[in-house]
Amino acid sequence: MKLFQPLNIGGMVIPNRIMVPAMVTRLSGEDGLVNQDILDRYVRYAHGGVGLIVVEAMAVHQAKSGPLLRISDDKFIPGLRDLARRVHDESDSKIVPQIIHFMKVAKSGWRQTIDMLTIEEIDRIVEQFGDAVVRAREAGFDGAELHSAHAYTLASFVSRTNPRDDEYTGKTLEGRLRLIGRIFENIRRKVGNDFPVGVRYLADEFIKDGYTVCDAKLIGLRLAELGAAYLSLSVGGKFDDAVHIAGQVPYPYTGYSGDRCMPGDWYPNVPHAHFSAEIKSYVKGRGYATPVATAGKISDPDDAERLIAQAQVDIVGIARGLLADPDWPHKVRNGERERIIQCDYCNVCKHLDGTHNRVICALWPQGALQAPADDLTVTTPLWGPEGAELRVLSVANGAVTLKWNKASGAARYDVYRRDDQGNVSFADAVKVTRWEDHNILSGKKYGYYLRACAATGQASSPSNTVFAEMPPPSYLSNPQPSA
Repeated sequence: MKLFQPLNIGGMVIPNRIMVPAMVTRLSGEDGLVNQDILDRYVRYAHGGVGLIVVEAMAVHQAKSGPLLRISDDKFIPGLRDLARRVHDESDSKIVPQIIHFMKVAKSGWRQTIDMLTIEEIDRIVEQFGDAVVRAREAGFDGAELHSAHAYTLASFVSRTNPRDDEYTGKTLEGRLRLIGRIFENIRRKVGNDFPVGVRYLADEFIKDGYTVCDAKLIGLRLAELGAAYLSLSVGGKFDDAVHIAGQVPYPYTGYSGDRCMPGDWYPNVPHAHFSAEIKSYVKGRGYATPVATAGKISDPDDAERLIAQAQVDIVGIARGLLADPDWPHKVRNGERERIIQCDYCNVCKHLDGTHNRVICALWPQGALQAPADDLTVTTPLWGPEGAELRVLSVANGAVTLKWNKASGAARYDVYRRDDQGNVSFADAVKVTRWEDHNILSGKKYGYYLRACAATGQASSPSNTVFAEMPPPSYLSNPQPSA
């Protein structure tokens, strides 16, 4: 598979094209130091065989933010050095920190905006990013990534909604790009040209008056000209349309742009990769071979392989899917797809981040702070003598309710749906023995089966298949046959 071919990124050779994008874990304390839980989380990704690990956003300054890693002072270097060393000792995975500057926000809903910054404060931000990259290099990381995406400072300067009217004006693209251009200049002066620094930015802001892929192509070209080692594309995640809950700090992933950034189960798979492909084509067409990474609901191995094999992108970012199963790369490489713990995109992890709670996956065993260690000796879950006994409990009010017996050794149950054309799809993963399907059409017949799964992915044989025929709605009194 081309997915497992190495890639040289400015001298940093990643062993395959699978990336863990930066995901806030909330595992650090308020002190911002690396602790054992942080070490365990990232070493687990290395053990699973991922190519590139981007460590959750680390602040380049001292502003309050709850539990968040820091790279704003030399005192953080020993812990960061230990993290980089532990990952390198575990596998040939490469590891880079994502470094971030953010503005102040308050529980009242007030937030600092970039037009409140003085020129002196902007100059300080330029130095803070450069100093942070110096620390990343000293700590033994393989490179660094600038966070210029979502609701944060660099992205706010690049945004079309940038309200400034000085040399950083939002009225021109050059004004919007001035800050990140100065930051790259400062970084190169401090660390030279042989330390790869990539950029995470948005392919589309998905807000009113925000920029789209049309601007993102131009931004990507400028970043390539600045010497960005890679371009990592995301979308959305803005404060502009965030839903503010009284008494809580605004969370930029609660509006539509937040839905687009972390698409839930109702979105199609791979909804954003076409943006990344368009940006890659544009930048490459102007003479730059800068690798491009994409992300957004990519967990099916065939989707990941297609994106790489067709050269649409160079790297696939899998965030929630790798949180659910850090062994995804090994299982795909070894032909063990049946053992992959499939993310059901319930977004419990997103909610935990937004409430500043430690981020875990709802599919892990109860109380687990880390993904369970892979273990091929774990016994496949077994149904009792009577079998799964999957049955339809009710068909009413536009929903089908299923019930089944508990299987010994099962950590969860994967539910599959077959539509009236015979197409089978993964529908959900649940820990209980009851499930409701609300996303079906009346007047159609659906089939269902399930598999009982151990915590490490071993799955039972499919259960019996049951069928549910939804009565047609009363308003469809004279249904027309299809042509």
